[in-house]
Amino acid sequence: MTEALTSLIESEAWKALEAHAATARTLHLRDLFAQDPTRGERLRVEAAGIYFDYSKNRITDETILLLLKLAEQSGLRSRIEAMFNGDKINVTEKRAVLHVALRAPKEEAILVDGTDVVPLVHAVLDKMAGFSNRVRSGEWKGYTGKPIRNVINIGIGGSDLGPVMAYEALRHYSQRDLNFRFVSNVDGTDFAEATRDLDAEETLFIISSKTFTTLETMTNAHSARVWALETLKHSAAIARHFVAVSTNAEEVEKFGIDTANMFEFWDWVGGRYSMDSAIGLSTMLAIGPENFHAMLAGFHEMDVHFRTAPFEHNLPVLLGLLAIYNNNFLGAQTVAVLPYEQYLKRFPAYLQQLTMESNGKHVTLDGVKVDYQTGPIYWGEPGTNGQHSFYQLIHQGTRLIPCDFIAFGQALNPIGRHHDILLANVFAQAEALAFGKTTQEVEADGTPSWLAPHRTFEGNRPSNTILLEKLTPAALGKLVALYEHSVFTQGVIWKIDSFDQWGVELGKVLAQRIIPELESKPDSKPGHDSSTNALIKHYRSFRKDAAK
Repeated sequence: MTEALTSLIESEAWKALEAHAATARTLHLRDLFAQDPTRGERLRVEAAGIYFDYSKNRITDETILLLLKLAEQSGLRSRIEAMFNGDKINVTEKRAVLHVALRAPKEEAILVDGTDVVPLVHAVLDKMAGFSNRVRSGEWKGYTGKPIRNVINIGIGGSDLGPVMAYEALRHYSQRDLNFRFVSNVDGTDFAEATRDLDAEETLFIISSKTFTTLETMTNAHSARVWALETLKHSAAIARHFVAVSTNAEEVEKFGIDTANMFEFWDWVGGRYSMDSAIGLSTMLAIGPENFHAMLAGFHEMDVHFRTAPFEHNLPVLLGLLAIYNNNFLGAQTVAVLPYEQYLKRFPAYLQQLTMESNGKHVTLDGVKVDYQTGPIYWGEPGTNGQHSFYQLIHQGTRLIPCDFIAFGQALNPIGRHHDILLANVFAQAEALAFGKTTQEVEADGTPSWLAPHRTFEGNRPSNTILLEKLTPAALGKLVALYEHSVFTQGVIWKIDSFDQWGVELGKVLAQRIIPELESKPDSKPGHDSSTNALIKHYRSFRKDAAK
């Protein structure tokens, strides 16, 4: 690896931004808008059906120029091309990173080790569509001849967060005589509550695990098998009530699933980037193949924009650069994602994995410890609920929390004045964060001087507003791809690998060691630190009492 990989903070662009930020961070958005009446019209981008207003960030034109220079000096353009060309940019796992191939049109060609993977992708999509149509129409019957009415997706991480987010986001377009549930947690309550009121004769399980060995997923899968056979009795029934999203045909067949009903994906698809692969089978079952393909088209439109648009007009690049500026130069440690759309209630949770599993890294691509902050914490809830919860801290707390407001111009369920009130809150919150209310303004409203400090809003708190026309399948694809590529942009500049996730491994390895210790005889001695040993012994006493 080159020296450039380990010297980000010594780079010319980084040092220029540090010097600039020392002055710019003292500027107030009230003054910036007063000095430039056209600021709100200039600092925005419209592309791919998205209106992106970034004028309420604590930036000047010089800030943007310096951030663009940082992107150029980091080799972002060449890294984008490397990803789209199928180069093995996931260096620690020596894999290509080609979620963009999952939504490429049939006529495109994308090579991995000399093989065009686009036909493979579309073969799986066609297989998914055929299966989905049979289930949705009632043609696919369970073992006793009843049509499927319940679909339960069993997965974890990207095999759960993507499908459950997409289902909730696109529920408006779902087939309402089908009931969809999602099981991920190894806590038995998750499975028990998902199946409590269901009829096994009408229930289909989708087991989503690339290796078909993931502990949590396969524990739930085997519980599902036991649950189904309590009613269906015959092991032959498994083939009519279980399908797999996996690459391990041997384990799938051993479980009892017909490998003809195994839907493949590939090692160049990371789990958190897989919702538009076969992992999205539950999504296609819910909304139908036509809507699923519309979602893929939305993804692809953003992919093309990211690959071809100049950086100064590039939505994911700007979103990523602003996140870096707030994180590394203004000291913000979190980002609040605030969708003003009830259907997007799981979108912040989805972004938590996408952003923090991707960029929660402490070493550079060449394994050297970073000497700057990498991935911030992403979190959020839908508006207007959050306004009556944590907005107090965002407006008047001591921490700087940049916000992404996401909203839609048209309601999917128009009822009276609801949507106007909803959107008024979006615009009002961004305005209040930016401009606040001074003590003098508060007192001019008649507030007593002793109370005025409590009702003062400092303002100068950064936000982006992302506005689309309507939450359609295509719009969801664009939104997800926007954040995917923003994450990539940030990772390139930080010189980290955004596509591995070694940080999830250690705890899982230790858990495998602890499981038999929990289940062993109460007098056997566990082999850990004194705290863990004491916890294991105490748990054994609970377990012993429960067995009485």
